[in-house]
Amino acid sequence: MTSHMDSAIAPTTVEWPASLDVGDLRANGWEPVPFRQFVLKAHSRCNLACDYCFVYEMADQNWRRRPAVMPAETVRRTASRIAEHAEKHRLRQVEVVLHGGEPLLAGVRRLESAVTEIRRAVGPGTEVAASVQTNGSRLSRDSLDTFARLGIRVGVSLDGGRSATDRHRRYRDGRSSHPDVQRGLKLLAQPPYQDLFSGLLCAIDLANDPVATYEALLQYAPPVVDFLLPHGNWTTRPPGRPADPTITPYADWLIAVFDHWYSAPARQTGIRLFDEILNLLLGGASGVESVGLSPAALVVVETDGDIEQVDSLKSAHAGASETTLNVAANSFDDALLHPSIAARQLGRAALSDTCQRCAVRDVCGGGLYPHRYQAGSGFRNRTVYCADMFRLIGHIRERVSADLRGLARRQACG
Repeated sequence: MTSHMDSAIAPTTVEWPASLDVGDLRANGWEPVPFRQFVLKAHSRCNLACDYCFVYEMADQNWRRRPAVMPAETVRRTASRIAEHAEKHRLRQVEVVLHGGEPLLAGVRRLESAVTEIRRAVGPGTEVAASVQTNGSRLSRDSLDTFARLGIRVGVSLDGGRSATDRHRRYRDGRSSHPDVQRGLKLLAQPPYQDLFSGLLCAIDLANDPVATYEALLQYAPPVVDFLLPHGNWTTRPPGRPADPTITPYADWLIAVFDHWYSAPARQTGIRLFDEILNLLLGGASGVESVGLSPAALVVVETDGDIEQVDSLKSAHAGASETTLNVAANSFDDALLHPSIAARQLGRAALSDTCQRCAVRDVCGGGLYPHRYQAGSGFRNRTVYCADMFRLIGHIRERVSADLRGLARRQACG
C-alpha cells in the first residue's frame, strides 16, 4: 500500500461545506437519505466533570444558553416530527437515543414519558428502538425496572479500571466516579437486566495500558465495546498526536487491543471499530460514521428543540453542529437539505483530494467527520488521525489476509 500524507487542501474563502450547493446536487440526481437515528438531549447538564468532554470543555459552549431539561412541549413537538419523518419515508424502524449531559438527571419518569410520547406519535407501523446513553453513576433498580418494562437499552461510558477512569471521569468535587459506575454496571450485567445492556464506550488515553483497559472492561461482559479516539482536529490537535506522520501512537494502542482480541480462542465481545473495519475489508458497508462511506443518518434535538448535527462537531468550533432549525418550525426533511448534513451523506464525493488517492479510502472513509476540521478550509480534509488509521487498517488487513492464505493452504492439502 502507498500512503498519501500530503497536506490538507488549501484554505478557501468560505469553509466547506458552507459553500456546498444542495440545490445543484439535487438537480444532478442526488437525494438525501432519511434520518433513522434521533438523539434527544433529555438533559443538558452533567454530574461528572470529564476534562475531555466535547460538550462542556471544548470549542462550543452553547449548552450554557439552553434549558437544563427538555420541556414536555418540546418532547411532544419532537415526537410529532419523528412521526412525520417516519411516515413520509415509510420507515419501519427508527432509533431514539436519550442523551445528555447525563440523561438520568432528568429523572426516570421524564425519560419514560419521552419514549411513550414518541411511540404514541409514531404509531404501530414503525418500531421505535429506544436506548439511553449514560455515565452509569445513577443507574438503580428503579431506573432499570422502568427501562426493562419499556425495552430501553442502556449504554454506559467507562474508560477502564479505576485508575484509568480517574484520569478524566471524576465528579465536580474531584471524587472518583468509578465506584458508583461499577455498582451500576454490576447491576446492569446481572439478571433480569443483562438483556438491556447495549455496550460500553471507552475514550482512549495513551497513558492507559491498552490490554489492561480492555480486560478491565471485559469484567462487565459487555456485548460490544466502542473505543473512541479523543476529539481533535488539524487546528486543535488531539493529545499525543504529533505532526510527524511516521509516528502512530493511537494505531499502536489499538493494534495491541486488536491482536489480543483477535487472537483469543473464543470471541469475548464485539469491538465496534474492529468489526466495522473487518466488515469493510470483506466488502460490506459500514454502520458507523467513524469509518466507511455510508451516509450519516443521525440527527440531534437539543433541549430547546434546536435540530443539530452529530454533537461531537462541538469539538471543532463554536456553532459547528448548528443548523438554525428548530422542531417548533422545521421538519427533519428541512434538516436533510442543510449543507453540513448533506456533506455527511455524499460518501466518496465529500472526501478531500488526498483521501481520494488513498489505498484505504473506502475503508477509512476519511475518518470521523469532526476530526477533519481545519480553520480556513473547514471539513474537506483527511482526518487528523490519518497516519494512525492507515496503519491500523493495514495491520488488520494483513492479519486477515494471512489467515485466509493459511485456510486456503489447509484446504488445498486436505
